[in-house]
Amino acid sequence: METIVNLTKEITFSPYLSILELSYIIASVLFILGLKKLSHPDTARSGNLWAAAGMAMAILFTILFHKTKVAEGMYEGIHNIPWIIVALIIGSVTGWMAAKKVKMTAMPQMVSLFNGMGGACAALISLMEFPGMQARLAAVPATNMLNGEALAILLGLMIGGVSFAGSMIAFGKLDERIGDFKNPIVRYINLSFLFLLLAFVVFIMLKSPVAGENWMIYTLAALALIYGITFVMPIGGADMPVVISLLNSFTGIAAAMGGFLYSNQAMLTGGILVGSSGTILTILMCKAMNRSLLNVIIGAFGGSSAGPGQSGDKTVKEISLSDAAVLLNYSQKVLVVPGYGLAVAQAQHLCHELETLLSSRGVELRYGIHPVAGRMPGHMNVLLAEADVPYEKLLEMEDANNDMNNIDVVIVVGANDVVNPAAENDPSSPIAGMPVIKVWEAKNTIVMKRSMAKGYAAIENNLFFMPKTRMLFGDAKTTLQKLITEIKNL
Repeated sequence: METIVNLTKEITFSPYLSILELSYIIASVLFILGLKKLSHPDTARSGNLWAAAGMAMAILFTILFHKTKVAEGMYEGIHNIPWIIVALIIGSVTGWMAAKKVKMTAMPQMVSLFNGMGGACAALISLMEFPGMQARLAAVPATNMLNGEALAILLGLMIGGVSFAGSMIAFGKLDERIGDFKNPIVRYINLSFLFLLLAFVVFIMLKSPVAGENWMIYTLAALALIYGITFVMPIGGADMPVVISLLNSFTGIAAAMGGFLYSNQAMLTGGILVGSSGTILTILMCKAMNRSLLNVIIGAFGGSSAGPGQSGDKTVKEISLSDAAVLLNYSQKVLVVPGYGLAVAQAQHLCHELETLLSSRGVELRYGIHPVAGRMPGHMNVLLAEADVPYEKLLEMEDANNDMNNIDVVIVVGANDVVNPAAENDPSSPIAGMPVIKVWEAKNTIVMKRSMAKGYAAIENNLFFMPKTRMLFGDAKTTLQKLITEIKNL
């Protein structure tokens, strides 16, 4: 007598399932609406709350209504609910306190850390589900793992592991605990690991399963973690905005694998939204740097040496606070170009105070925002929004460049590589071709910097030596405070 084992998951309909599925659909809609609201600063806060409400709803309804069929007409609820609640409380309190205490300068590190936790969760789901799936498949002789469930598990583990390990390395780089590892051999190591990972996934899919034989899944997990480390290690700090958005998309894809695995619409929708938005953002970041994603991954310019550069006068001209105050006070149009130095100095509130002061005197002050300024996508927008700078005052790079000839004074606050003319006129420069804000085309340029130190790309900035450029050395926060006082005294 031949026994046929049904390996497919039975789909049944019950009041519990109907309520749960409906809650997942509502949660998915809230995710989509929340993401839509994040597209504008005025609605971003409510967008976050909408998406959070969707996630809270999905978690609550899962705990209350998720049932497993144990017999005809009999369903069993989730076990270990007290432990689940304790874990939720610990995670929520920890995340809340960390987010409240983090400084704006450390926000990129926190984004990397939280993103890594998402990748780790997706990888752990795969590690837990693989043994059970293998045992079910082993019950049928001469079968392999060529099915959608196995593929979702293996891809979730591989992508989630890479995202977790890569995000931790990105966190270390952003926090200046880990340096760049510049060696051409790392490129070949990365390609070898990537090939090995994909080959091992195919090997597991084709191999006949044996109950209890779990060494394969743990080997795959180890390979994914190692590849995540070697993947991010050679990438320079100047490319971190691209890396963060790319790893963010990885986490979304890994979460979507969990959605496929559990037929969970909320996980699937959330993962797809994160994965697709992260991918789109990665493409936009690469476009802003005039580089391909492959070039970012294996040919990062962060930390590399500059080319021959331009010859000519290398004399730096300084400007006094009183002269800078007079120049700004009698200007008509002023543009502030912020960079990571603004975040380090926590000077965004003083920028807004300067804007308010000059506006009261008939001076129009706006902000030119480069897409990759700072250490994460939208870093400068977040900083200025924290200081209540109106969104209408923020100009994208293209708009700022189009109006640059009409600007009386540009104030560069802590920016370096994103205003480097080498991108335009030095073909040998590592950033050649990268779109930059052309501040040298304005009538006057004031650069606020602590010193003549190079930026994250580790190349000299010839802007500092141009005829219309004046340097105002010092901490941005202190310098802006003194500048505001000087203007008030005029």
